[in-house]
Amino acid sequence: MTIQTLTGPDIGPHIDDLAHLRIEVFRSFPYLYDGDMAYERKYIDTYSRSPRSQFVLARDGDRVVGAATGIPMADETEAFKQPFINHSYDPQAIFYFGESVLLPEYRGQGIGVAFFEHREGYARELGGFSHCCFCAVERPSDHPLRPASYQPLDEFWKKRGYQKVPALNTEYRWKDVGEDVETAKPMTFWMKAL
Repeated sequence: MTIQTLTGPDIGPHIDDLAHLRIEVFRSFPYLYDGDMAYERKYIDTYSRSPRSQFVLARDGDRVVGAATGIPMADETEAFKQPFINHSYDPQAIFYFGESVLLPEYRGQGIGVAFFEHREGYARELGGFSHCCFCAVERPSDHPLRPASYQPLDEFWKKRGYQKVPALNTEYRWKDVGEDVETAKPMTFWMKAL
């Protein structure tokens, strides 16, 4: 296994790798995301246009088996920035983690920890950021598609120093597996002071 970090426009050759991983990994609970490549390319374009964005790739030989992204909140879309502006946070001072996706057979080997360490290190290296953050979908505990074996990642995130900030929340729309239309999903932000 190798971990590779790319920034800004250097991520271009790996846009499809990330898109495929997002579609595959986020199809599972709790996201239940029924994604497509056209949407993915549009979403990832925000990162490829930011000269300070970051891709952390996990490779098994030549195969990309995991990826994590980061971007200065100031370079994100208005929808991502607005909850912070509403709560008097300065988007210029926040480094946002877009996603951390890893194929199931590679979990439990420290790659997820490495994803957080690489992104936090990069935010510190860039300088000027007081916090790192990410957001996670909120699903009810009695959701009909929740697997009996499902373990939320809350404890993993807390061990990395992140705290859920219930006041910092928003909604994003996507089509769930088995649905015909997009619906709004509640999302809550987690933050860590650098």
